[in-house]
Amino acid sequence: MIQSAERILVVDDLPDNIALVQFLLASEGYEIETASSGAECLARVYKNSPDLLLLDVMMPGMDGYEVTRRLKSDGHLPFLPILLVTASDRPSAVLGLDAGADEFIRKPIEPDELLARVRSLLRLKRSISERDNIARQREDFVARLAHDLRTPLVAADRMFNLLGQGALGPMPPSMAETVDIMARSNSNLLALVRTLLDVYRYEAGAKKLHFQPVDVIELMRQVCDELAPLAAEKHLELCAQLEAAPKVPADRLELRRVLTNLLGNALKFTDQGGVTVRSRLEDGGCVHLDFCDTGPGIAAEEQAYLFRRFAQGRHNKEGSGMGLHLSRQIVEAHGGTLSLTSAPGKGSTFTVTLPAAK
Repeated sequence: MIQSAERILVVDDLPDNIALVQFLLASEGYEIETASSGAECLARVYKNSPDLLLLDVMMPGMDGYEVTRRLKSDGHLPFLPILLVTASDRPSAVLGLDAGADEFIRKPIEPDELLARVRSLLRLKRSISERDNIARQREDFVARLAHDLRTPLVAADRMFNLLGQGALGPMPPSMAETVDIMARSNSNLLALVRTLLDVYRYEAGAKKLHFQPVDVIELMRQVCDELAPLAAEKHLELCAQLEAAPKVPADRLELRRVLTNLLGNALKFTDQGGVTVRSRLEDGGCVHLDFCDTGPGIAAEEQAYLFRRFAQGRHNKEGSGMGLHLSRQIVEAHGGTLSLTSAPGKGSTFTVTLPAAK
């Protein structure tokens, strides 16, 4: 017997089949809910997701395959293990697994096999739920820590500015240099804390964006002008091939943050040659911005994790490993995509794609 009732949704259009399965599972202490169609199943799941879905394949209207595909493609739902009840032939089971089902059981149902598969899937559900809960607690801790650190860092930043302005009197050159180093370190740490907080807000869906029509080409030109001194300092060519394009609905400050980060990265990781920023307008009503550099390039195995939090490539450059992750979060919040094309020795091209205003 299980220690606490776990909810199982049984879906079948035949009452006799439901009655049999309900009897077997209820005798083990599970809480059973039922639905007689695919549409009713979806409605119940979205209203209150169960711990396990026992789903018959052959139903009129929306069959079990389609229900499975819809549920498994919805990234907003918590993990829901699906046990498909299929016909005795092999193709039915293969189709079910291809649709996204976690397990299958063939008719006629053997009670012991059914209970064993149910127990196995519920163990998987508990394990994933516990893992997700630990991840949420860790993220909440990081967010609270970053929030608590921000206040003293802001205060220290203001104090360093006052010291640098001579508010407390003149300082010897050696002391002024030390204060300047401390101020830069504090500023870098403050920027990291703010980035951590923004990452958390985006992932939690709590970041508020203020959309307005934005001329992304003009915004890109401004970013190029601001970072031109960095290119000149490294003796790199910065080329902007920007053509007129429709405005995009965007939060101007957040979009500027993405463009600055991508161009800054391209200049940072390029030691010879240069960086080209170009715009494209293709069929489908999207504006594309390509950031092309002549840097060392990125191996395929690095590309697989480059957009994850705290990910850093095999280079000797300083960084938090948060910039690309946050940039992708911002772009996706605008309904766009951020992609990468690269190979060792051939440079890299990061592409921002944004839907144009209608």
